[in-house]
Amino acid sequence: MLKVAQEGQQVTVQPSVLESNGENVLFEVTARVPAAHLKKGNAYNLALSYRYDNGLREDTVGRLTFVSGEYTYDTEKKDQLVITKQFSFPYSTRKSPGELLALPDAHQLKPNGKRVKGEQFRLARGIVTTGRLVVRQDTAIGLLPETVDNNMGGTRILPFFFDQGSAAIRNYLGTNVQALEDFIEANQHTKKVMIAAGHSPDSIDARDARLADKRVQGLLRYYKKRVDNDSYLNKLSDIKFETVAYHRRWDLFLNKVQNSALKPAQIDSVVLLINDSKGSFAQKERQLRALSFYDYIDQYIYPVMRFGTVAVEYTAPKRYDSEIYLLSKKIVEKEMEADALTPEELRYSATLTPLLAEKQRIYETAVATTGRWEAYHNLAVVLLQRSEKEASDKVRKAYLRRAATNFTLAAHRNPTADLFYRVATAYHRAGDRLEALQNYDYAIKLGGPRPVLEKIFADKGALEIEVGQLDDALASMSYSGKTYQNTMNRGLIYLLKSNYEGAANLYQEALTLKPDDPLAHYCLAVVAARAKDEGQVGQHLRRAVQLDRTYAQRAVEDLEFRDYAAGKMFLEALR
Repeated sequence: MLKVAQEGQQVTVQPSVLESNGENVLFEVTARVPAAHLKKGNAYNLALSYRYDNGLREDTVGRLTFVSGEYTYDTEKKDQLVITKQFSFPYSTRKSPGELLALPDAHQLKPNGKRVKGEQFRLARGIVTTGRLVVRQDTAIGLLPETVDNNMGGTRILPFFFDQGSAAIRNYLGTNVQALEDFIEANQHTKKVMIAAGHSPDSIDARDARLADKRVQGLLRYYKKRVDNDSYLNKLSDIKFETVAYHRRWDLFLNKVQNSALKPAQIDSVVLLINDSKGSFAQKERQLRALSFYDYIDQYIYPVMRFGTVAVEYTAPKRYDSEIYLLSKKIVEKEMEADALTPEELRYSATLTPLLAEKQRIYETAVATTGRWEAYHNLAVVLLQRSEKEASDKVRKAYLRRAATNFTLAAHRNPTADLFYRVATAYHRAGDRLEALQNYDYAIKLGGPRPVLEKIFADKGALEIEVGQLDDALASMSYSGKTYQNTMNRGLIYLLKSNYEGAANLYQEALTLKPDDPLAHYCLAVVAARAKDEGQVGQHLRRAVQLDRTYAQRAVEDLEFRDYAAGKMFLEALR
């Protein structure tokens, strides 16, 4: 049975050379064997595995078994059975290069039945990693400047966001419940509290005419209750409260639109629509829904119009600079209570040492004792800096994830597009792609200066390429500028979609933005290899290696050049 099946079998893999697709390697195996091999109570089987790491490791992938219900008869050759099945396995850098193998066997279907194995054979080589040639130019993230101001009074502003159509205060992403409680429990002398809230123009939020008032009253009741329960310094009778509810405020909406990543022409069309004297509030909202880019408005602008804001005016005692360093050392060593310094003074003490480990301990103490967003932010930056000095990938990722967590805590206390972008960046560097994607998305929803939003969309697009979402990446990059990063990444998408002429044009355009870029030349060599243009392969590969010798080793291991690897042109290009 084994002999008959093997002699007439045909096994093909699509693609013929395995490729990474985001985090996985996806492929399809089609096996044809003679129907004459079938024997009742027995089955022919192909066990698939992937061997890599110089043949030291071999992972099971799956199997094809010719039993009833698994195969069909070939439409052209009725005497052959066919199975077509899709498989995948997780990608990692150590799996390239490697090979997909098949081990045939014939076995009895009964328990502990006899099994006869054939010779293992190779189905495909792997893995082409062209899809991972994503460009992401990291924005440097520095420490916030730490200064000490003897006048410690000020105004604390805490934004809140509500669910669609709801006035309930939510205690998850996009709120400052914990920050407000921490502030009240800190017992700063409070003079005045100002509370405002609004609603989005969408029909669910706008149908309740008193929704903004309900949101204001909900925040007011919550604040008064917390002061009454947790503050020993402040009395409700001594605090002046002011409230305002924003109803049907198109000016607030237009402000968000003008601080979005929409194109100037799209912004102008929204402004003209809203400023038109004709039409009711509801009619204008329906006209917005008819816009081709309404999805952006609904996804990124409406959510942040369901807002509430609590602004607290407070005063605090003065502190002189001379004691700061000694007191901070005692606080860190737990020899003195944290309230010996103000939050600003404790953070400022971290600037007085060049040691990252000592800075980390000071900011950890500041986080534990003050809960201020600035402390969380700068602790995260120090953890990023420590990650850059780590040789171990495991330790480096641990630092990056801790940094992301602290950026998140900072962003919840001071929600801005820039801070959530930093959360996303830390997760992106750590390889936690789902968390990064969610935080890029939330940063965009908050809105902000166009340069910040364009960079967020550019990095979001790069991440979407990494996870194999090419169309989503193109959509994200359409809201960003014409930068080297975006041009290279668009070229990669065109290459992966087999638009070789378009890819070559974009990579040439990238060279005008960044002349003598070895990666652009290397990518042009890959485009030429896929287009079977040997002359261009040699020309661009030679230039890439001249600019950066590491591309020689990369090209030797890259299966994109498998058809040229033994040729004279290839060897001369790598000299």
